[in-house]
Amino acid sequence: MSRRVLVTGAASGLGLALVRRCAARGDAVLATDLAQTADAPSWVLPDGVCYRQLDVRDDDDWEAARAWVSAEWGGLDLLVNNAGVAGGGRIELCSMDDWRWITEINLFGVVRGTRTFVPMMKAAGGGRIVNVASLAGLVHPPGMGSYNAVKAAVVAFSETAAHELAPWGVGCSVVCPSYFRTNLMASMQGSDTDLAEKMTQLVEKSPISAEDIAAAILDGIEQGRELIVPDEPARAAYHLKQRDRVAYDRQMRATAARAKERDGS
Repeated sequence: MSRRVLVTGAASGLGLALVRRCAARGDAVLATDLAQTADAPSWVLPDGVCYRQLDVRDDDDWEAARAWVSAEWGGLDLLVNNAGVAGGGRIELCSMDDWRWITEINLFGVVRGTRTFVPMMKAAGGGRIVNVASLAGLVHPPGMGSYNAVKAAVVAFSETAAHELAPWGVGCSVVCPSYFRTNLMASMQGSDTDLAEKMTQLVEKSPISAEDIAAAILDGIEQGRELIVPDEPARAAYHLKQRDRVAYDRQMRATAARAKERDGS
C-alpha cells in the first residue's frame, strides 16, 4: 500500500536514498532540505517527488510543511526525521557554540518535526515517525561527547514517543547505523581536527552505502521495529556493550589512549 511520506535532509546521502526507495515502491514523497525551492535538486529527485525548503531549526518552515501536507494530502503516514550534521570533539576542544549548533539541528530538529505532525497522526489514528540517530546514540566512543549526547537523546526521545503514542496507533522507530559512505562529513564543525580526520577516514573507507542503510530502514519499518540497527558493524558494537561491558570499556579506553599518543602528550 502506498504511503504519504515526508523526509528531511533529502537532497543527498541517506535522505536521498530513502526518497528514491519510497518513490520506487509507489509512495507519495515530499523531499525537504535547506535549498531554496528555486534551487531544489530536482535533477536528482525521482519523477513525481515534491520538494520544499525546510530548515529543521525553523518553526515557520515546519508549520509551512504541515500546512502543505494537510492541503495536498490530507494527512501523513510516515515522517522521517533524517536531517543532521557531524560534530564532536574532545571535551576541552568542543566549544559551547558547537554544542548549541549540533543540539539545535540533531536533537531539536527531531523534536520539532515530531511535535509538528503528532497531532495530525493522532487525529488519523495511525502513522509512523522514524528518527535517524546513530550508533553513537547506543555506544559512546571518546572524543565525540556532543555527538554522542545528542544522538543518545534522540534514542531516548524516540523510545518515549513510541510508548506515548502507541495508544493512538502511532509508531516511532529510531535508526542507529554505524559509519557508512555519505557526505555527512561535509557538515563537520569544530576545532578538533584529529577527530575530524579519523571520522572522515571511517566514513570514506566504509563498505556500507547509504542505499544499504535505506534498504534496512525500510525493512525495519515493515517489521514494525522500534530500534533499527541496520548494519552488522553497528550490531556487533552494540552487542559487545550489552554482553561484555569490560571488553567494551577496554576498547574505548584504547581508542582514547591512541588519541593521546597522536597528540604526543
